Amino acid sequence: MKRPLILLLILIAAFLLSCASDTEISVVDTEGQVRVVRVIDGDTIEVEGGARVRYIGIDAPEVYPQTKYYGPEAWTRNRELVEGKTVTLEKDVSETDVYGRLLRYVWVDGVFVNGELVRLGCARAISYPPDTKYQERLAQLEEEAREARRGLWR
Repeated sequence: MKRPLILLLILIAAFLLSCASDTEISVVDTEGQVRVVRVIDGDTIEVEGGARVRYIGIDAPEVYPQTKYYGPEAWTRNRELVEGKTVTLEKDVSETDVYGRLLRYVWVDGVFVNGELVRLGCARAISYPPDTKYQERLAQLEEEAREARRGLWR
């Protein structure tokens, strides 16, 4: 009687593990459209499936654990741009950062979200080689935000 029960438990565990790894692979391999379920801060989101995505090429002020100048505004603007929406993720060279977050450029309704946050003065353009595909564009947008005294540059 114990042997069939143990066998059944092993089969159930194997099935659950295979489902979990399939979900994990599909999320990690995401380079396409996915729905944003939560905006964590000005440069990080959580997408359907639980993966966290860190925007490549920018750095927004923090809201946690300590709120930095313009952090809440950057978080709010990011929420307005992407929360609850379907976005397109674009990979550069690296898959993830040291914290396990996916590194991606993010697009919504034809808008380059990474660039829009910089243009609005909600984030700085920061180069993190080897992921530099749009770095010149981001640097130009930061210069425009500085000159116009937008956001962080007031």
